[in-house]
Amino acid sequence: MNRDTRLQALSTFLTSQRAKIQPESVGLPPGGRRRTPGLRREEVAQLAGVSNTWYTWLEQGRDISVSSSVLDCIASALRLTSDERKYLFSLAMEAPSGAGLIQLEEPQISASLQKIVDELHYCPTIISDRHCQIVGWNQAASHVFLEFDRIPAEQRNMIRLLFTRKEFRRLAVNWEHFVMGFLSIFRSYYGQYVEDAWYEQFLREMEQVDHEFLSLWKHSQVSSAPEVVIEFRHAKMGKMLFDLTSLQVQGSADLRCSIYTPAAGSSTEAKLKQLMSKTADSIN
Repeated sequence: MNRDTRLQALSTFLTSQRAKIQPESVGLPPGGRRRTPGLRREEVAQLAGVSNTWYTWLEQGRDISVSSSVLDCIASALRLTSDERKYLFSLAMEAPSGAGLIQLEEPQISASLQKIVDELHYCPTIISDRHCQIVGWNQAASHVFLEFDRIPAEQRNMIRLLFTRKEFRRLAVNWEHFVMGFLSIFRSYYGQYVEDAWYEQFLREMEQVDHEFLSLWKHSQVSSAPEVVIEFRHAKMGKMLFDLTSLQVQGSADLRCSIYTPAAGSSTEAKLKQLMSKTADSIN
């Protein structure tokens, strides 16, 4: 992400966050008719204790000096979450030369990690890297989502698959909600790895792939681990409910383990067992 792109992303983020806050929720009078939803720039500046001119320049994406203490005030005024604060700091404070550079080698999944994933027999599990590239999965994931081994490795990007594979659109009852969860994760990576040019190239490609992508991306939130309850309509097994849990895999590679646990009290696990048993019988 070059300087201009980073500052434009900062401008877009601050504008969108400001629009989410109603004046009365922060102790300000509603005021007269507002041209745009949420707070005005001068109101954010007032809440943060900074000059209106300085905040305006910051939101306009001008290349001005910022400090951690002032950004903390901005984050508090905009009621940012922990992940959103990290995103703000990544965009507003340029990383020093050499910081955050990306290792280009292919992420490797250890045998022990793959065994753990395989042992989650009835919990569809996917391992992805900082680009949301799928690098590992178990049999349950293949049964519920896609047969990932039949997809060329370079095309196994979760974001790309969500927008290009009809199976995902048919599977998720609320496809847009499903997608927004993954985009919030992707935006978290986008802010964390500000020096990785891959993200800007991928975003440009996705704008050409699907006309809905840009709108959803602009409205996506920032979350490293969104809490999501997902309802699927599986082609063979019907309604299936899962709770999504995201775990960070420790090590030099930034890997994420996404575990879809059958919702308690639902028939999802029984259906998944039945589905996998039928498939095994047909193979034998």
